[in-house]
Amino acid sequence: AQVIALLAELQRELGLALVFVAHDLAVVRQVSDRVAVMRRGRIVEYGPADEVYESPRDPYTK
Repeated sequence: AQVIALLAELQRELGLALVFVAHDLAVVRQVSDRVAVMRRGRIVEYGPADEVYESPRDPYTK
């Protein structure tokens, strides 16, 4: 949790763009503005983090 908080702080303060790879959408939602969900090397869903989390469209994301 401390690492995620530090990344979020650095992103805010320095305006960094980050690529964050995780399997837990709840964690991704905390640190991301936009999310790309990949399956077998292909993006199956892309959009605002809250939208992808609350209303996933692709069966893999659900």
